[in-house]
Amino acid sequence: MLATSMWTFSLHAKRYPGYPSPHECRKQMESHTPILVIGCGIAGCSAALVAARSGHDVLMICSTNDPLESNTSRAQGGVVTFGPGDSPELLSKDIIEAGAGMCNPDAVRYLSENGPTLLKKFLVEDLHVPFDKAPTGELDLTEEGAHSMPRILHAADLTGRAIIQTMLDAVRAEPRITLCTGLLAVDLLNLPDHSANRLDVYKPQRCVGAYVLEIATGKVKTITANQTILATGGLGQIYLHSTNAKTARGDGIALAYRAGARLLNLEYIQFHPTALYHPDANRFLISEAVRGEGGVLVNEDGQPFMQKYHPLESLAPRDVVARAIQNEMLESGSTCVYLDIAHKREAAWIRNRFPNIYATCLKFGIDISNQPIPVVPAAHYSCGGVAVDHVGNTSLPGLRAAGEVSCTGLHGGNRLASTSLLEGMLWGWNSGLDSVRWLNENKLTIPSIRPFMVESEAVDPALIIQDSSHIKYTMWNYVGLTRTPRRLTRAMSILRELQHEILSFYRQARPSDPIIGLRNTITTALAVLFAAQRNKTSCGCHYVQED
Repeated sequence: MLATSMWTFSLHAKRYPGYPSPHECRKQMESHTPILVIGCGIAGCSAALVAARSGHDVLMICSTNDPLESNTSRAQGGVVTFGPGDSPELLSKDIIEAGAGMCNPDAVRYLSENGPTLLKKFLVEDLHVPFDKAPTGELDLTEEGAHSMPRILHAADLTGRAIIQTMLDAVRAEPRITLCTGLLAVDLLNLPDHSANRLDVYKPQRCVGAYVLEIATGKVKTITANQTILATGGLGQIYLHSTNAKTARGDGIALAYRAGARLLNLEYIQFHPTALYHPDANRFLISEAVRGEGGVLVNEDGQPFMQKYHPLESLAPRDVVARAIQNEMLESGSTCVYLDIAHKREAAWIRNRFPNIYATCLKFGIDISNQPIPVVPAAHYSCGGVAVDHVGNTSLPGLRAAGEVSCTGLHGGNRLASTSLLEGMLWGWNSGLDSVRWLNENKLTIPSIRPFMVESEAVDPALIIQDSSHIKYTMWNYVGLTRTPRRLTRAMSILRELQHEILSFYRQARPSDPIIGLRNTITTALAVLFAAQRNKTSCGCHYVQED
């Protein structure tokens, strides 16, 4: 039956209203905060809201001027809950099967037992996220690839945006949260490395905040914190083709790597099988839900092909589907394949169920209600990240991580569709709540921090563009969907040379978002490459072939 959506908003808002600009924020922002949250997607907002509501001040920062610009906002399909007849055991089974047996059993069990309950309490009953409802008035549930039943809550095909805009409304209404835009974390403050007292070298390591760049002015500020929560999102933009927000270049991975925190499972990069193939579409994501609602993958002759690769055909796990599409393209010499939903559903149903996908495709001359959608794979989600426990603790005391930047082990070798929003909410909530517990039970004296040394040399933008492009092409061709020892060795040679050049002019450069972003991109690309070289066994979305 046809679901209805109550979700409306402007798709073209340039800036989310109600938050201070960086200039205004300087007046509100102290040099110390009990809790510093870096990032403002679902994980960051969950952490900030629960901490603030528990009585502690929180400073949230994001590098964009619009906090809606995140991977959370781009999540189309939905978020996992329990369907009729569902159970933690059934959900766990689907997660582990999609994760190619590499999932952390404790994380899977924890999410399956606690995630749907918190979702109902926090997002549905507390924040009133406008999820779609069936004509009966119940929340409408759909099915997605590799799920054994319909259990996906959605808000049309803009679920992430519905969730994050509702959460940001709550953040804006919370007086204990200060959210400042246009601020970029440059490096984490890691004691004793950044202490002004050289004798602190004998003290244990601890994260105590970050150096933060005000992008508009180029000024770098020192912000100390008792608890720092990384919620910076993903790393898809280290690849040539990606569905991610432009800010998803691995900033948090690079910050944690330089600070010495443990990274885990970074070889498992999930490539979404269906990004819109059009030169001007910036690899717009065509949601998993289109296949969940009956969309079928066909070749350029209009013939289905997924039956050759998996019993679930077009509903197979993402890594299987992505490689199948790549194989079909290589065998036929075609530049794309097609996703056909028009044969399955009526035009009015398609326009109502997928309004954003329909409108976006139509802008590029593709009417999905009566013609198939040209699609190609694109880098989509990092199943690995900064290793964390159930409350977001990393291996570096004082530093927590939640959301896509983290690795709970939930996703193993390949993420099950629509589990990422649930994971980000649950681990963000736990990180914020346990930060409050730590603050209530501990006292921390932070020593004087060495000031950030600002250089003044301007960087030629052509160098940044060229180096960034070189990284993206190298990662796509050599550390992408299919990897071989020879490709990985070639990638190492290229990226090591680039790293030397980039770090050389970074040390002399005037701080700016492009140069800091380039430094983070090369660091993250190498971290992914190191992980891929270490793991010589194909599993999930880490697929290795012999030369």
